[in-house]
Amino acid sequence: MLLAGAPAKALWVTSWPFIEYTKHEWAGAWVNSLFRNEGAGLSSELILEAVAATRAVWGDPPELGMITFVDPRKVRKKRDFGRCYRRAGFKEVGKTKDLGLIALQLLPEDMPPAELAINSTLQLFDRDTQTCRT
Repeated sequence: MLLAGAPAKALWVTSWPFIEYTKHEWAGAWVNSLFRNEGAGLSSELILEAVAATRAVWGDPPELGMITFVDPRKVRKKRDFGRCYRRAGFKEVGKTKDLGLIALQLLPEDMPPAELAINSTLQLFDRDTQTCRT
């Protein structure tokens, strides 16, 4: 799922990888694989809005909720890597074995209620049947 702010000030991607193709210990969770904010507002608020939009499109979250990974070598040095995620309620739950990325998780009970994003479109494909919705 892709959310893009107009005029291109924020970008969010949520993926839901198939468990059999996942190589980290949070297999089955929704994955925030991209977030960029170039002045669209407070990042922690944008994150919560994106999580709410993900719930509106995909329904109830999986048991493991949502996970994201932060590479401390590729972000500005801060006291807490992933601070905007932490302010949005994500908790540090470990590191990936291969690259040492910091794993941050938001459990379903900590997620905001479902709410469609402004100017959103409906989902084109059904995840379970891999068919086009009509």
